[in-house]
Amino acid sequence: MEPMDWLDDEELLRFFRRCKTEMSCMEKPHTFLCQLRDYELVPEDRYKKVIRMKSKDNIRKGLYEILDWLQRERPQSVREFWSCVFKDTILNHYPTLKLLRNNLLDGSFHFDKQPEETVETEESDEEKRKVLSGGEEGEEKQENSVKMKKKRKLRNGDDDEEPAGPSSQSIPRKKKSQKKCFSSPLKKGEENHIWSWPIYKLQLPVTCGDQAGTLNRKLLAKAEKCIVVKKRWFTPSEFERFAGKRSSRNWKTSIRCQDTRLGKLIQEGHLKTGTYKGGCRKANRSLFPSGHATAVSDEDEEAEEEGDDEEEEEEEGRELNEGDRSRESSAAVAGEAVKNRTEQPEVARKVFRVTCRGAAGTLHAKRFSSGTCGKSIRTETSWMTPVEFLKVASCPADASWKKEIRCEEEPLSVLIEANDLRIHSLLCNCSRCKPDGTELENQKNDDECGVCRREDEDKLVMCDDCPRSFHQKCHLPHVEDVDLGDDRPWMCTFCIFGTNQGCYYQEELEREAAVSLPISQRILECQYLLLYLCTADEEQTFAVDPRLYLNDYCSVIKTPMWLGHIAHRLQKPQNRIVGEFESDVQLIFSNCALYNRDNAEILATGNRLKELFDREFKSVFNIKE
Repeated sequence: MEPMDWLDDEELLRFFRRCKTEMSCMEKPHTFLCQLRDYELVPEDRYKKVIRMKSKDNIRKGLYEILDWLQRERPQSVREFWSCVFKDTILNHYPTLKLLRNNLLDGSFHFDKQPEETVETEESDEEKRKVLSGGEEGEEKQENSVKMKKKRKLRNGDDDEEPAGPSSQSIPRKKKSQKKCFSSPLKKGEENHIWSWPIYKLQLPVTCGDQAGTLNRKLLAKAEKCIVVKKRWFTPSEFERFAGKRSSRNWKTSIRCQDTRLGKLIQEGHLKTGTYKGGCRKANRSLFPSGHATAVSDEDEEAEEEGDDEEEEEEEGRELNEGDRSRESSAAVAGEAVKNRTEQPEVARKVFRVTCRGAAGTLHAKRFSSGTCGKSIRTETSWMTPVEFLKVASCPADASWKKEIRCEEEPLSVLIEANDLRIHSLLCNCSRCKPDGTELENQKNDDECGVCRREDEDKLVMCDDCPRSFHQKCHLPHVEDVDLGDDRPWMCTFCIFGTNQGCYYQEELEREAAVSLPISQRILECQYLLLYLCTADEEQTFAVDPRLYLNDYCSVIKTPMWLGHIAHRLQKPQNRIVGEFESDVQLIFSNCALYNRDNAEILATGNRLKELFDREFKSVFNIKE
């Protein structure tokens, strides 16, 4: 959920009305206008008229007229307007828009209520009728009264308004327009409680330890991920652990708004919260901090209905004992956290390993529809329906897919009888049974990113040569918008490397020769190796900085290293050699072995990935045994 979704159309329109002049003063607004035309937000004749202008003043006036027309004629399109001009490419081109976006999303655009009608009618209806019935004589008296006032002001040098006489009571008087107020909306004498300010009716600034974030009130009431920190979404408990307060296990006391515990705000009725249930979810961690959301997996949360006083006492006792934790107990906690990240909810577990004679693959229940509809079986090279999988396995034409395809030595008919797989009706019109051209094309690729395992279909880049999909920032190298701007097919690093692998080394290399090669000349091989390692680390155990969720990590490990940091270094490979890249990767595994000596599960994961990397490294650089 984007922060702008918290705002309704009326607020967005109000913000648009206040910002028209600023936007009309932007330098070289041609790209801005092109973006509006591409989204069909500006008429073609108005667009062409302004584009042909050469005078800066005329361009500003023309642009303001377009924005003014948009406000008057198409107010329902204001959300689409902000969405299209807040694209990264446009923001990088216009600092004014970037500043406006920041003001919009941090809530600083809110101000006091709109000034009331500028014209006040203070007289009663009876007085109005008297003025109207006065005819020309009344008009003359009014004019004379105004002239006399002006003369008095000029003669006396006094700007104070004279008391209105009887003849001037019916004259509408304009109130002084109120200035925008971006400061506290509180009146004098009111307590400074920011959670009661109008600008915080949808969100609140919160802190926990050294971390600061923004809490969405509506999502908190629905018991969903409600705290965002630099595009990372957390539940309250996850935010508590992210801030290094995992020992508290009581987010109502550890998370605060302006030094006030959330538990107190909830108790006093300022906040509403749903019931966050315990349980474990698969971790969705973005590999790269500049890209996508990071979510720390759920742990079993303690009962949240305890009194706030008891919670505060428990927190104080825990903080006193926290400094006495031993390395072994911290390692156990870290192991438990990683173990929880490996568990998945029931829906996520409905992926079955299937075989049919010599063919093997995985069957995804959410994609399954019938034998001929829904490409639900993923092999190493493609997605296919069960019937297509039979053909790959060279089964007879009359073979039954329910019997021939097996899962753990049992035919698929057993899964169907157990309702783990549901065959759709012949009359079903869903997108899997009756896909259009786009949907059929999308079925050829994975629904989740091959690195972070998140399913953001509208943000995935799909390889045209294999079934893999990636987020632009998760893939190596990062996929830029310009790379996707034409109709040319896009190939992932796996496919590019596989296609050109035979061109690199015809002879075997000594290890010393391989590790001394400049990374700039072997960037594709290094990117392939790191991407291979990231996809093999399915639970993202080594993807992010371990110091974010392991309190005592620095007391044991002096030089932390993680996959995301190595990926960042590969973006600037100047003056570095392949040996340095390999050393960074090996440092991850040596740190894992040192820190997790008492955690067999994580240790085994590290050893497995190390073996995979060593084997692939030798293969990629054709190193002699």
